[in-house]
Amino acid sequence: MTIDYNNIAVGKYLVSPLAKPQGQGLYAASVSIRSGHGSATHDRVLRFSGLFDSAAAAVHYATEHALGWIHERSSPACGCACA
Repeated sequence: MTIDYNNIAVGKYLVSPLAKPQGQGLYAASVSIRSGHGSATHDRVLRFSGLFDSAAAAVHYATEHALGWIHERSSPACGCACA
C-alpha cells in the first residue's frame, strides 16, 4: 500500500509526494514532479534511499526536495546577482 498525499501546484509543476511502508514501522519516500499537458506531459519521479519513522516525515522530506528541485530550475541561469 502506498500512502498518497495531496498534490501541490507550484507554477507549471504538480508535486505529488508519496510514502510507502517498508515494514517495522518505517517508510520510504518518493515524489512525482509533473509538468506539461496531454502528449507533452513530462513526469520526473525521485525515489529517496533513506527510511523514515513516519509517513508524514517521508512525505515532508520528498516535498522539500521537490520544491528545491523546482527552485533550482526557476533561478536565473546567468549566475549573477540579480536585483
